[in-house]
Amino acid sequence: MSCIQVIHSDDAPKAVGPYSQAVVSGGVLYASGQIGLVPGEGKLIGDDVESQAGQVTKNLSAVLSEAGVSLTDILKVNIFLTDMGDFPLVNAIYAEWLGEHRPARATVAVAALPLGAKVEMDLVARAG
Repeated sequence: MSCIQVIHSDDAPKAVGPYSQAVVSGGVLYASGQIGLVPGEGKLIGDDVESQAGQVTKNLSAVLSEAGVSLTDILKVNIFLTDMGDFPLVNAIYAEWLGEHRPARATVAVAALPLGAKVEMDLVARAG
């Protein structure tokens, strides 16, 4: 029987519903979606996709760090955008965040995101 370890970082926004920032099970970390919320403030860092995408990567990095997982352990990232016109800018921020690491990825256009966010990302990583 597999045990589930809940991951929580004070350096990432608290879960605002009945979910965890991330869980680890069977050597795999599953991180919940992050939007550009500033930890401890409960508000978006700004109205622009660039600042929000940067905050999303910081939030996800904080959760990974709490779990003892590095960026090179990321296996899959999902990106959700409210405007696919923002794709080139978000793609550049994403590439800078991960450097030479190239996990699998999907980018999807959505009608809306929580709190009017422009971008959300979740991910799956090796943990262990």
